[in-house]
Amino acid sequence: MNHINDYAFFIAIPVFIVLKLLEIYIGWKDDKQNYLTKDTLVNISSGLIYFFISLITKSFKLLIFFLAYDNLRIFTIDYTIWWSWLILFFLDDLTFYWGHRIAHSVSFYWASHVVHHSSQYFNFSTALRKTWTYDATGHFLFWIWLPILGFHPLQVFSMITLNFIYQYWIHTEKVGKLPKPIELIFNTPSHHRVHHGSDLKYLDKNHGGVLIIWDRLFGTFQEEEESPNYGLTTNINSNNLFKVEFHEWQGLLKRIKNSKDMFTGIKYLVMPPGWSHDKSTLSTKELRQLEKSHSKN
Repeated sequence: MNHINDYAFFIAIPVFIVLKLLEIYIGWKDDKQNYLTKDTLVNISSGLIYFFISLITKSFKLLIFFLAYDNLRIFTIDYTIWWSWLILFFLDDLTFYWGHRIAHSVSFYWASHVVHHSSQYFNFSTALRKTWTYDATGHFLFWIWLPILGFHPLQVFSMITLNFIYQYWIHTEKVGKLPKPIELIFNTPSHHRVHHGSDLKYLDKNHGGVLIIWDRLFGTFQEEEESPNYGLTTNINSNNLFKVEFHEWQGLLKRIKNSKDMFTGIKYLVMPPGWSHDKSTLSTKELRQLEKSHSKN
């Protein structure tokens, strides 16, 4: 079953390249390029290093999943039956939604995930801007309930890979809004542009992977209205690859070091990004509350 991952990447990589070249051509033809060469090089370099790191960590993650599957599984779900893949598709995508949402609401995970949001451009290469530290945080353990439930670990990894590949094509400004039934159910470039927006109304919205139904169901959906401003609320303004990858970890450790006590230091790890004990910086929720109070006045 592991061949699914290999075939998927074998097919996906040339498709990624063709889509990127097509995006550049359309931008050149319309005189509306939406990329910077240095930024794109950071994206590609980040993605390549991420790929090699994932080759190293994959065996360890599989070992953990197999241990859970062999010793803790509740059922044994036959991966040769078609409906097991259909059920796993929905469960994997739901898991991605919550894992992604938590990555935006817990500073410890945001320190890794922020890398993907740090570009002020939105194009196919932005999809390749990956964090190198996600596995070190144990973020992959959000999926461990699936082998415990009874899905074979290689089946789980295959579905994660397919979900990952789908999300490449939604990183573009060259595709407008699609027909309503598609926009209603699936994550699309329009929905994902919102997710990468740094405007207050767009922050922490549209966390879905393949499907947007989870955001609609759990109250995190936001329609694309005006064009988003991309990047972070405070941009790092750097194309230094290592600053892009580690700037938030550096800032988080500094905040913990300067906290008044151990309890406050722990809160900096688990509270949402932007939270501070002295209100010198604010979380998204606090910023929205502040904006609401100002609008009333």
